[in-house]
Formats: sequence, structure tokens, C-alpha cells
Amino acid sequence: MLKKKKTEKKKEVYALGQHISMSADKARRVIDQIRGRSYEETLMILELMPYRACYPIFKLVYSAAANASYNMASNEANLVISKAEVNKGTTIKKLKPRARGRSYPIKKPTCHITIVMKDISLDDKYVEIDSLKKTRWKKKHTTAYRDMYSSGGIWDKK
Repeated sequence: MLKKKKTEKKKEVYALGQHISMSADKARRVIDQIRGRSYEETLMILELMPYRACYPIFKLVYSAAANASYNMASNEANLVISKAEVNKGTTIKKLKPRARGRSYPIKKPTCHITIVMKDISLDDKYVEIDSLKKTRWKKKHTTAYRDMYSSGGIWDKK
């Protein structure tokens, strides 16, 4: 009699956006800022960045988190972007009519964006994020307030 092996619980989910009409370099500029960050931090960063590429990436991150909560039943606080990549897609080519019967080509680049999220509660390798934060040290010395006009400095001289 054969026993079935226990299958490990899936630790990663992904969202894929294809044929997004923007240059891969412009999308890569935003992706580099969010790679390796937590889900909540990523949403805040994408809402505040002034680039046009932020909105489709925001939608993909949100979709990947929805996939994680539905497929793995994981909490959004435990999600981390483990892999984010941008690949060059097809180029849409059109001809624009110009003066004297000529035409100029218009090339609109597209890109494919992949967001992979990992649940850190399922992985033993990650430690709790709060323990990594630095504690703030209190100042040992308190300096008294000095008024620069009455201290006898250069301002008192006439």
C-alpha cells in the first residue's frame, strides 16, 4: 500500500498584467522602489508616487493580495513582495498622416508586469518585522535654552 506524500501549502501567489501600454523602463522605475517591501508599505508608496506607472502596478499588487487571501487564506499584514519584474511587450505600430502625402510611424511600447507575493507567516526563514525596527535612545544630556541676544554674544556689541 502506498501512502500519499503531504503536499506543502503553497507559499507564493502572483498577479500578471500583460500588454500594459507604457514603456518597460518607466514601469521598472516604480517596480524597483517596491521590490521586497510589505504589502501595506507598498500601497502607501504607490499612492504617493507621482508617476503614471503607479496605477497599473497598484492594481496588480492589490490583485495579488486578493489572490493570496482567497487561495491561501492569508492575512494581508503577512504579505511581502518577493519578486517583481517588468518585461518588454509588443510594440504597437501606427502610421500618422503628415503633410504632402507623407506618413510618420508611431511606436507605442507595451510591457508585461509580474508581481509575486509571499506569506511570511508560512515561512520560518523570516523573523517578525517589529523586532527589526531600531529602538530610539533617549538623550542623556539636556541642554538649557540659550537666548542668543542676551548671552553676550556678537549681537550685544555696538
